[in-house]
Amino acid sequence: MTKKITLPITDEAIKELKAGDSVLLSGTIITGRDAAHKRLFELIEKGEPLPVNVKGEIIYYVGPAPAKPGYAVGPAGPTSSYRMDKFTPALLDLGMKGMIGKGARSQAVIDSIVKNKAVYFAAVGGAAALIAKSIKKEEILCYEDLGTEAVRRYTIEDFPCIVAIDSAGNNVYAR
Repeated sequence: MTKKITLPITDEAIKELKAGDSVLLSGTIITGRDAAHKRLFELIEKGEPLPVNVKGEIIYYVGPAPAKPGYAVGPAGPTSSYRMDKFTPALLDLGMKGMIGKGARSQAVIDSIVKNKAVYFAAVGGAAALIAKSIKKEEILCYEDLGTEAVRRYTIEDFPCIVAIDSAGNNVYAR
């Protein structure tokens, strides 16, 4: 059975999710990849404010292609999450509630997911055009100079993903 979740996600909804659950997300998420994460992390290390509030947010690791007519974005498939592992615990400690990407995560990220009662969703790689259909609106929030790696806000509807690591640390990649 597929679970439908309206964002922002609540702590109760996160607690009910189990590794392996199929989920359709609707609401808003933010995006960011390697370069944006590096900049955000540098600000955290300096104790400076971030240009985007990550508290309560789910971040999608994506660098979308240009939009085709009739779409908010072009193909928007997930990127490999491990590249953000160095930066993720600091963002979770600031109240970020989850991530969407693909692939396994480090033990440090898993421990931080459990500590912060967060969730990691996996989106299907190779389904970029299908995923783009779930993205209804796009807005650049910061780091526009990074092009496709700028931090954006997406309004999504029935965005398909799977709970890869739940708030208890259960991990579909470890099965």
